[in-house]
Amino acid sequence: MALSYSSSPPPLLLILLSLVFFMSFNFAVGDTAIFPHAVCFTTGNFTSDSSYGTTLNNTLSSINNLKFGFFNTSSPVARTSEVITFIGLCRGDVPSEACQSCLQKSASHLRQLCPNQKEAIVWNENCTLRYSNQNILGAARVDPSYQLSNEVPPRSDENFIPTLQELLRNLAVSAAASGPLRKFATGNRSIDFDTVYGLIQCTPDLSEDHCSLCLNDVIAKIDVSRTGMRILAPSCFFRYETYRFFDPVAEALQSGGKSNSPTPTVVIVIVVVAVIAVTVLILLGLAFYLSSRRRHGYSVEEEAMDNISMAEITQFDFDSVKEATDDFSEAKCLGRGGFGAVYKGKLSNGKEIAVKRLSRNSGQGEIEFRNEVTLLAQLQHRNLVRFLGFCLEGAERLLIYEFVPNSSLDQFLFDPVKRRLLSWERRHKIIKGISRGILYLHEDSRLRIIHRDLKASNVLLDEDMDPKISDFGMAKLFDQDQTRAATNRVVGTYGYMAPEYALHGNFSVKSDVFSFGVLVLEIVTGQRNSSSGNSDAEEDLISRAWRSWRDGNLLIDPTLSSGSRSEMARCIHIGLLCVQEHAANRPTMAAAVLMLNSHSVTLQLPTQPAYFRYTASKSDISSAQGYSAQVPYDSKTAERDRNSLVQDTEVSLLSPR
Repeated sequence: MALSYSSSPPPLLLILLSLVFFMSFNFAVGDTAIFPHAVCFTTGNFTSDSSYGTTLNNTLSSINNLKFGFFNTSSPVARTSEVITFIGLCRGDVPSEACQSCLQKSASHLRQLCPNQKEAIVWNENCTLRYSNQNILGAARVDPSYQLSNEVPPRSDENFIPTLQELLRNLAVSAAASGPLRKFATGNRSIDFDTVYGLIQCTPDLSEDHCSLCLNDVIAKIDVSRTGMRILAPSCFFRYETYRFFDPVAEALQSGGKSNSPTPTVVIVIVVVAVIAVTVLILLGLAFYLSSRRRHGYSVEEEAMDNISMAEITQFDFDSVKEATDDFSEAKCLGRGGFGAVYKGKLSNGKEIAVKRLSRNSGQGEIEFRNEVTLLAQLQHRNLVRFLGFCLEGAERLLIYEFVPNSSLDQFLFDPVKRRLLSWERRHKIIKGISRGILYLHEDSRLRIIHRDLKASNVLLDEDMDPKISDFGMAKLFDQDQTRAATNRVVGTYGYMAPEYALHGNFSVKSDVFSFGVLVLEIVTGQRNSSSGNSDAEEDLISRAWRSWRDGNLLIDPTLSSGSRSEMARCIHIGLLCVQEHAANRPTMAAAVLMLNSHSVTLQLPTQPAYFRYTASKSDISSAQGYSAQVPYDSKTAERDRNSLVQDTEVSLLSPR
C-alpha cells in the first residue's frame, strides 16, 4: 500500500524533528570542542616580522598540488640556513575539494593557535597539518597523539575485543603495503550483535616498515572497552566505530561529499535523549525517512552502495596495472568503444586480466563509473563477465575484469571469415546463455538491474564460446517491486533500443527484452541491425526478418549449412516476439528462457514489430548486405506452428511482471 503525506507535518513529526534538531545541536557543540586540536612545540620561537614568519605564512597560504589527499613541501628561510618542512594529509575517503578546504582551514588555525612556534601540528575532523624547522619527511612520529573515544562499552566484550584487534592488525598490514601513493585501508568485521568498522592511514612519505611501526605503536594505545575510538598521531592514525563512517566506493573515487555519520564525542552527555530519539525514529519515522530519500534525489543505486563492504571491491595499484598492460601499449589493445579502450594484461602472479580504460573526454564520468563498480561488485553469474576490481590514478579511471579470450560476439558474427566458426549449435548455446544472464539481472540477483545497452559488442565469448554479458556503465537499478521508470537522458545504442525508450525515455525490463530480440535476430541471420535513425531507403534487420517470416520464408545466415532449421525458425519467432512495438506484447525474460528451452511451450503469433518500414521491396530484402538469404520455411513446420499460434491461449507467458 502506498504511503502519502500531507504538505504540513503532523504534530508528532514536529516533535520528532525538534528532538533530532536538539540532538544535532548538542553534537555540533561537542564537535567545536573537539576540533581543531593543536599542539605547539617548544623547540623554538620566531617573531611575526622575521624571515621565518614570512616564509611560514607564505607557504601556509598557498597549499595546493594535492595528490591522493597528501601535501608536502620544504621551504628555505631567506637569509638563514633553516628550512621549514610541511606535511598535510587528508583522510582517504575525503574528496579532493573538501581536502583542499580542510587543509586551508587548518593553516589558518595554526597561525591563530600557534602564532610564533617554529614547530606545530593541528588535527581537524578530516585532515592533519604540521610543519617543523626539522626534516620530518620519511620519519615516523607517534607523539604527541590526540585520542577521542565513545563512552559506550561494547555489548559483548568476549568477542568484540579479539575481533577488533584482528581487524586493526589486518588493516595496518594492508595500509602499510598499499604503495607509495596512499597508505590507507578500511574494512569491517561482524561481532555478535554489532559490526565494527575500521579505518587506518599513514602519511605516504613513510616506508612500509616505518608505517607499520607507527601504526603498531598507536594501536597499542587502544582502549578496547569502548565501541568507538580514534587516535591521531603526527604520522599515522586509526579509527573504529560500530557504524560505518566511510563509503568504500566514494573513498576511492573521491567524488562524494562529507560523511553523514555522527562524530563521536569525548563524553556523550545526552545518552538517554539519544536512545529515545533513535527509538522514535525507528518505530515512527522509518517510512518518512525512506520517502524523503526518494523525494530528495537518492537513487536505488546510492542505497545499494551503502550495502557494499570493502571486501567485495578490490582496488588495484595503478603501477601494477600499467606494468601488466605494457603501459597500455597498442599491442595489448583488445578494442575501442565509446567510453575508451580495453587492454589485455597479465599481473605479476600470472593472472590474465582485461582493463577497461575510460577515456578522459568520454561521456562516462564519475556517476557511470561509480554505477558500474557498485553493480558489478554484487553480481555473480556464469553468463556475466566477472568483475575483479578497479583502479584510480589522478584522472585515470580503470575497471578490471577477468580476461575473456575470444573477444566479443560482434567480432565473430559480423566478420565474413570468423562467422563460419559459429555453428548453429554454438549460436543456439550463445542465445540461451545471454537469456539466462539477462534473466539473472531481472529476477534472480540481489538487485533488479536493467542493462540498457545489450548488444553484440557487449557480449564476450570465453574459451568455450560461452557468452558473458559485459559493460554495466549504463545499467539502472530497480526496487524489487518496481516495473518501469523514465529518464531525460537516453543512453545506449540505436538499433537495439526499444521505441518507448528511444522516443520517450521510458524503460523497464521489457527494454532489455527488446534488445535481446534484436540480438537473437542478428545471431540467426548473421546480419547487423541498422540504426532506427537511418533513412527509409535502407530496410533494417527487424523489418527484413518480419517480412520474410510473414511471407513464409526464414532469413538465415547462409553459412549455416547444417543445424536444426526448426530451432532456427523458433529463435526467429521468439526474436520477433521480443521486438514487438508495445512493451506489454513482449515476453518477460523468464518467458523467453522457457520458450528457448522447451519446445512444448506454444508461441504466440507476433504482430508487426517496432520500426517496421513499408517501402522496401523484395529485391531490397534479398540483396541486403550482399545476402541471398531467403530460406524457405519447411511447409509442415510452418503450417503446424501457424495453427498452434492462432489457437494459443497461454497469454500469461507474455504478461508484464
